[in-house]
Amino acid sequence: MAAVKKLRLILGDQLNARHSWYKEVDTHTLYCMAEMYQESNNITHHVQKVVAFFQSMRNFANALKKVGARVDYQKINQSGDRSLKIRILEYCQAHPIEKFEYQLPDNYRLDEELKEICRLLASKGIQSEVFETEHFLTSREELLKHFEGKKQLLMESFYRMMRKKHHILMLPDGKPEGGKWNFDSENRKGIDTNLQIPKELDFKTDVTEVYNDILDSKIKTLGIINAEEFPWPTNRNEGLQILQYFCDHLLSRFGTYQDAMAVGKPYLFHSRLSFALNSKLIHPGEVIDTAISTYYKDDTISFSQIEGFVRQILGWREYMRGIYWKEMPNYQTLNYFNHQQNLPDFYWTGKTKMKCLSESIKQTLQYSYAHHIQRLMVTGNYALLTEIDPDQLDDWYLGVYIDAIHWVEITNTRGMSQFADGGIIATKPYISSGAYINKMSNYCKSCSYRVQDKTGEQSCPFNSLYWNFLSKKREILKGNPRMGMMYRLLDKKNPDELEAQIRRAEAIIRNPDAY
Repeated sequence: MAAVKKLRLILGDQLNARHSWYKEVDTHTLYCMAEMYQESNNITHHVQKVVAFFQSMRNFANALKKVGARVDYQKINQSGDRSLKIRILEYCQAHPIEKFEYQLPDNYRLDEELKEICRLLASKGIQSEVFETEHFLTSREELLKHFEGKKQLLMESFYRMMRKKHHILMLPDGKPEGGKWNFDSENRKGIDTNLQIPKELDFKTDVTEVYNDILDSKIKTLGIINAEEFPWPTNRNEGLQILQYFCDHLLSRFGTYQDAMAVGKPYLFHSRLSFALNSKLIHPGEVIDTAISTYYKDDTISFSQIEGFVRQILGWREYMRGIYWKEMPNYQTLNYFNHQQNLPDFYWTGKTKMKCLSESIKQTLQYSYAHHIQRLMVTGNYALLTEIDPDQLDDWYLGVYIDAIHWVEITNTRGMSQFADGGIIATKPYISSGAYINKMSNYCKSCSYRVQDKTGEQSCPFNSLYWNFLSKKREILKGNPRMGMMYRLLDKKNPDELEAQIRRAEAIIRNPDAY
């Protein structure tokens, strides 16, 4: 067998089969992949998340081997708790490596670690080269360049630039198709009790071998799993299947109900593509192209549906990645309100009398999934109103969701959800009383609390927490132009009612698991 002269590293979220690395097979190149303790035990992850990554990595490695590539794959229960640096050095000692290559990681910590490894290899006379992952539609620096000299990093501005640059949903004269850029106002319908929701596409993959290896390795996980019928895509073909299923069966009502929530309906019309995208099994460009192609062929899909979906992939996803690389590493320490409360125990069990929280958290523990409004306006809203330490919340979101990669989790949590960045991403805190949750869901109908009550032991806790938050944060937020209406309403409140709500909110914050 030919001597190994080139070592290429493939990380667990770099499963892009269309990468230019794989156009030719070179017998002098060794691809290394490893299921690592340092990535699996850094926090407690949902068992389905760990299984999804390990199963996808094994599938990817096997696919490379089938086309003749040389792959060294180290399973979690076989390779020991060794750092990435130690593993790379071991390869270089075992083979006459002349060059080390890797793709840009999407994690700041790993990016720094790999730079250090390259410096160490250089001291030993081994060259290094870094490559793009060939996945995103922007470079790391593109957002920074777009907003250079501007005071606000408005996603809408970035989104319009992306539409123009990539000629997506654009007319020949340079104007947006549909007559305007954003149809978000048409995509905010609450849940309809008579709504018929197509069954989600499940793959029922047997992942028993991977699951047993995880158990054998003693990795601590949370949540539940049916290892004989795993529902998530773990190879490129399955990623493409779930994409086509979404376009054919769900896209026609995706936008309308993208913010809706319902008891026992975890997915509604959402695509469930985020894991396949974030692990790079599929490319955002092909997701957008497939959706738009379906829209042009299917007259049941209104323009507001396709625009809303494209905005999530072309706008929001690329925007968040750009923010991550612009603001790290300081971003992960920001705590604008200096919140210090501990995350309640019920975030790990779902045992709370608040139906919206109980439903969203129990769903998360069962499926490793909740859609963006459940994360933003239920679990995130409650955490912000009760002053939870954003460090603890970051770890929770990063651990419990199957699609949670650091670059997308921390920007959505610390920025969009908690306003811990002081407004880098969101122009105002995303908070609400129980009224919003009642409008968008059927949770309140079966809740122990009464959403219409403003005070009293049976009143919805969100009602008291909302007005308490506005009252406590007035000095910090009064200059925010988007908060003006909220503070005018606060000033009109009956003083006795407000005092009662503040007392109730303080009791909830002191002892959250009693509610």
